[in-house]
Amino acid sequence: MLRWLISSAGMWLVINLFGSIDANVSGGVWLYVVAGLVLSLVNSIVRPLVTLLSLPMIILSMGVFTILINIAMMALTIWILPGVHIDLIGAVLGTLTISVLNGLVNLIVPSRQPE
Repeated sequence: MLRWLISSAGMWLVINLFGSIDANVSGGVWLYVVAGLVLSLVNSIVRPLVTLLSLPMIILSMGVFTILINIAMMALTIWILPGVHIDLIGAVLGTLTISVLNGLVNLIVPSRQPE
């Protein structure tokens, strides 16, 4: 739940810094909550499939291709959200922002270990 809220806050930051929202779409808190949920679903469902299918490219590029996968997942998330727009540079910067934010959260919040 905490990570979902962090994703929502990250999407708020990304959309407000690098994207735009149509005037006819309300930019309320629910838009960002849904954006965090969509990002979480895309990263948990679509990303593993894309990673598996692009494994030869990941191996050939020594892992650099995963950056393109992350950018594509951000672009897919923005594409799914109605009335939200972001360009390629914004998707790249947004991916970097979310990655740094998630890295900080992983340092601060310990992951639950099975006992």
